[in-house]
Amino acid sequence: MTRALAGADRTSRRIRADPAERDGTGSVDPVSDKRSIPVGLSTAAVFPEPTAVAFQLGAEAGYDGIEVMVQTDLTSQTPDALIRLIDRHQIPVLSVHSPCLLITATVWSSDPLVKLARSIDMAEKIGAPTVVVHPPFVWQRAAAASFTASVAELQARTDVVIAVENMFPVKVAGRLVNSYRPHWDPVSAGHQNFTLDLSHTATSSSDALDMYDRMGSRLAHLHLADGSGSAKDEHLVPGRGTQPCAEILAALSAPAREFAGSVVLEISTRSVKGDQRRVDVAEALAFARQHLG
Repeated sequence: MTRALAGADRTSRRIRADPAERDGTGSVDPVSDKRSIPVGLSTAAVFPEPTAVAFQLGAEAGYDGIEVMVQTDLTSQTPDALIRLIDRHQIPVLSVHSPCLLITATVWSSDPLVKLARSIDMAEKIGAPTVVVHPPFVWQRAAAASFTASVAELQARTDVVIAVENMFPVKVAGRLVNSYRPHWDPVSAGHQNFTLDLSHTATSSSDALDMYDRMGSRLAHLHLADGSGSAKDEHLVPGRGTQPCAEILAALSAPAREFAGSVVLEISTRSVKGDQRRVDVAEALAFARQHLG
């Protein structure tokens, strides 16, 4: 696939119901329909439930695809297992999130750049067009020293979009500390592609619309969630916090914007009980679809 074709194909993605229309990986081939921007569900949205639950809930609710957060769950690390879920639920993987969290510190490697390379490899195998990655933590000195150049080098080798995500400072002894390198706000590093996370803009007290503007045409992926401005990274259902979720969705879907990525709901349902997880997942999708027009 050429880089130009890869970009054009990302303008709209939806599963085909006919199994004969799969690609060579065994994954479902996403195609265009009247919705120009696909809406996906992150597997992180069902944590601590396993990866398979996200595929089930996402398919049942009518999502266009899934973002696989690579975690300690072996299914999330295994292309063949993910292809089986794609086939079973007839829903594609829109993006792979590299294992950047503290709980995945030893998944695949302790080196963030090795983790990123393996994430790209998995994305290629399962037909996912995007990989999301965080800037390295400050203590990951070797990766931090070469992160920007290394991401650029890896991007030159693949048609998979590597989208670097905005993060947030942490509070230590009453002071805000930048725990990422070169910075929790990655825009100044000049990466080719970015992920905008609206829970993280709330946690960092950033102006989300300003960050959206600064990312400009390099915005390749949106993590849709909300936040109240708490120091805790809340990942609320959009519309339940203070972030301009509706405004950013409307801006993304404007004809002049030509956004070629996906919107992924990365909400937290870890504290809910009973059927409330299904309610939250459905409400989040309805919000996205409404404001994408």
